[in-house]
Amino acid sequence: MGLVVAIGLTLFAACGVDSAAPPPGNPSAPGTTTVFTTLPQPSPSSSTPPPSAPPPPPATQQPKTGKVVVLDPGHNGGNASKPGEINKQVPAGRGKTKPCNTTGTSTNSGYSEHAFTWDVSQRISQALTAKGIRVVLTRQNDTGVGPCVNERAAIGNDAQADAVVSIHADGSNSAGAHGFHVAYPAPPLNPQQGEPSVKLATALRDGIRAGGFPTSNYLGSNGLAPRADLGGLNLSTRPSALVECGNMRNSDEAAAMSSEEGRQQYAAVIAKAIEDYLAR
Repeated sequence: MGLVVAIGLTLFAACGVDSAAPPPGNPSAPGTTTVFTTLPQPSPSSSTPPPSAPPPPPATQQPKTGKVVVLDPGHNGGNASKPGEINKQVPAGRGKTKPCNTTGTSTNSGYSEHAFTWDVSQRISQALTAKGIRVVLTRQNDTGVGPCVNERAAIGNDAQADAVVSIHADGSNSAGAHGFHVAYPAPPLNPQQGEPSVKLATALRDGIRAGGFPTSNYLGSNGLAPRADLGGLNLSTRPSALVECGNMRNSDEAAAMSSEEGRQQYAAVIAKAIEDYLAR
C-alpha cells in the first residue's frame, strides 16, 4: 500500500517551544514522518486591548418651566450698623407705615436670623433652579443693608412672580414656644392676596409639616397665620407667604437652625412645597 506516514499532531502553548524540533524524549520512529504544530499566538505588542466603556452622555440642563419664584431672605447682615436707614418709615400697606427693616433675632448662643435666612434661601434657590424654575432673590448677600419691606414687595411684583416666599425665624421667649407657622395677607387687598396666597401658604404648611417639623404651639392656628400687619405681604400683588421656620430661642430648634444638616432639611422641604404649589 506504499509508504505509511504517521502524523502526530501535538499542540503547544506559546511558551518558547521551537515547533521545528521534536519534543525531547520522543524521537520520531524510523520510516515515519512526525509533524508538530502549535496554535498561533499573538505577541503582546500586537494584542488588541478590550474596548473602553463609552463616555457618559453630557449633562443636560433642566428645561425651563417658565415659572418665577421670588425668595425673600429676612433682614440683612449690615442692618445693625445702619440704624438710621433701617428705622426710617416706609409704606407698609393698609394706610400704615413701618420701619424700613429690622435686625432680626438670634439664638441664645448668637447665631443670627439674617445668617439663617440667607443660607436657607440660597439652598432653596439651588434646588428650584435645578428644576428649571427661575429664582429671584430680594438681596444678593448677607452683608448689606435692607432692602426696605416696600422694596422687597416691589421686587416680587416687578418679577411677576408665580410665588413670593419670605424666609424668617422667630425669637419668642415664651416658655415652651416652638414650631413653625406660615403667614399670609388677610383680609386680602387684591385677588392675588386671596385664594392664590392662601393656597401657597397651605402648600408650604403641608410640605414643612410632612418634612417632620412641628407646627407652632404659640402663634397662628394649625401652622397658618393670617396677618394684616406685615408690609411685604400687604404690598404684594403676587401670591405671597412668609415662613417663620421655628423659634430660635427654643434649644432644639436653635440646634437645628445652627447646623448645616438642619438648614438643608428646612430648605429641602420648603423647596418641595413650592414645587408642589407651582404644579397645581
